[in-house]
Amino acid sequence: MLKRLLGAALIAGITATGALAQTESYTIIAPAAPGGGWDQTARTMQTAMQEAGVAGNVQVVNVPGAGGTIGLAQFISQSSGDPSALIVGGYVMVGAILTNNAPYSLDDVTPIARLTGEYEAIVVPAASPFQTIDDLVAAMKADPGAVAIAGGSAGGTDHIAAGLLAEAAGVDPKQVNYIAFSGGGEALAAILGQQVAAGISGYGEFESQIASGTLRLLAMTSEEPIEGIDAPTLKSSGLDVVIQNWRMVAAAPGITDEQKAQITADIEKMVKSEQWQEALERNGWEDTYLSGDAFTAQLAEDVETTRAILKTIGLVQE
Repeated sequence: MLKRLLGAALIAGITATGALAQTESYTIIAPAAPGGGWDQTARTMQTAMQEAGVAGNVQVVNVPGAGGTIGLAQFISQSSGDPSALIVGGYVMVGAILTNNAPYSLDDVTPIARLTGEYEAIVVPAASPFQTIDDLVAAMKADPGAVAIAGGSAGGTDHIAAGLLAEAAGVDPKQVNYIAFSGGGEALAAILGQQVAAGISGYGEFESQIASGTLRLLAMTSEEPIEGIDAPTLKSSGLDVVIQNWRMVAAAPGITDEQKAQITADIEKMVKSEQWQEALERNGWEDTYLSGDAFTAQLAEDVETTRAILKTIGLVQE
């Protein structure tokens, strides 16, 4: 009888432990409007974490504005010490912090992991006279101000790509007519409405319009051609530009080492899950997972590299 009671108690304990694991919750701040890359990342995390049993309840909260720095500021001020609070960010946020000379930085949060990478696509409306990337570059050389290029927040990956494209083409990056939009949907509408000459963003944000023929894909910012994407790289077109937008997840400031370790383990479980891997393929995201000290070091290096690029294109002063 005692053995049966002990056995029942052990099973109950295991069940309770499992139940606790399933009711663990996270709130993920997506520091952008719905529909953009950070929002997609946060909601993909939400689905993968719940379906893979990493957490029983995951909520996403959108806090848009200023390249993610408004959401970052709120996260830092309101979530200190909270192990259930996460924020997604990435290359765009690094640029926005530097461009806005923000009084806080990613040093003020607890970096957990880099999650994904996505190369930039350069597109024009289907009715555009620019048939190739060479056509677009020729127009930029003739009159940079007459070639409006739409993209995300000032100082973000899209803006940096535009500046590097100009520099590689022998055009003063400071003369690029870059039109910044706070959300991918707004930029896409401007491109489709022919309010601008071209657009730059992650391939995934243009994929359906490229497939339907409403946008023409001129080039990608990858090192090598990407399987399944019918477009040259800038590099193969004689323009020495390779840039990849990456996205990350961070935890709140002020958490303990034990809490950080648990969050890191949860994110690693999510990344290895079938749900997450399927989402990567579905969205065309590269798996660039990197965590721990290696990610912290890489983040610091990326901040300094971005600072140098933004100085070159005139967005950060010496």
